[in-house]
Amino acid sequence: MRACPVPIKISLLALLLAVTAASAQTPPAPRIAFASFRTGNFEIYLISAAGENLTQLTDSQYPDIKPAWSPDSKQIAFCSGRDGNYEIYAISANGENPSNLTNDPAGDYYPTWSPDGKQIAFHSNRTGNQEIYVINADGSNLRNLTNNPAGDFFPAWSPDGKQIAFTSDRTGNSEIYLIGAGGENPTNLTNDPGEDSSPAWSPDSKQIAFHSNRTGNRDIYVSDAGTGNLTNVTNHPAGDYSPAWSPDGKQIAFYSNRDGNYEIYLTGAGGSNVTRLTNHPAFDISPNWEPGEGNL
Repeated sequence: MRACPVPIKISLLALLLAVTAASAQTPPAPRIAFASFRTGNFEIYLISAAGENLTQLTDSQYPDIKPAWSPDSKQIAFCSGRDGNYEIYAISANGENPSNLTNDPAGDYYPTWSPDGKQIAFHSNRTGNQEIYVINADGSNLRNLTNNPAGDFFPAWSPDGKQIAFTSDRTGNSEIYLIGAGGENPTNLTNDPGEDSSPAWSPDSKQIAFHSNRTGNRDIYVSDAGTGNLTNVTNHPAGDYSPAWSPDGKQIAFYSNRDGNYEIYLTGAGGSNVTRLTNHPAFDISPNWEPGEGNL
């Protein structure tokens, strides 16, 4: 057998090194956590933004819903009914070491992490109506952030750490509000006879996505966090709910029943290129995008 000429060997080696270096420099695509009823009970799942590598993260006889990634992608907070009422839990992103962060006879829902990963906000009816609370990431040091006779729901911590967006019915219908991370200066961002709910911050903290029925059905909207200027992102006869931004700010995930049951969809941040990410007879809801280089 003839030996391979040296120049060809060197070229093949250079090509191999180039491919290896390129692979090492390409970070894995962020995953999307969501809740699904595909086992006959709501559990937390992970899927790539390309719709690949579906992984079941939790396995409980009680519902696990509303996943929220920690800023370092190592943990996922969620709410679960596994102790008889809904509490906030955290689990490693590989499905190990679930821990119970709250323990109260009332229901605790909808966790959201502070951008430094040290705190978690959630809403709870432990005072008789829904308020926003904050705990340390280990479950200690409970603080009541809002205190209003109306209901305050669905907190979302801004990536710059300065504000928390939430939904409140203090004007008689659901609107989006902002409050300082310490509970100061609550302000009304939206004001419409329709119901505005489930706020989600863009990675640069300049915009807030939410869903609203102001046109008669639920669609995804984006508001400028400073001016309140509004963009209608989706427009479909079905319901579109619970937006979540990609870490680079270019896409928004949401769930919708536009194919007859609830699936996870992706859209460009301006409303272009709507694509279905999941496709299953069971409900897939509440997407939450893994943090990545876009918001570091």
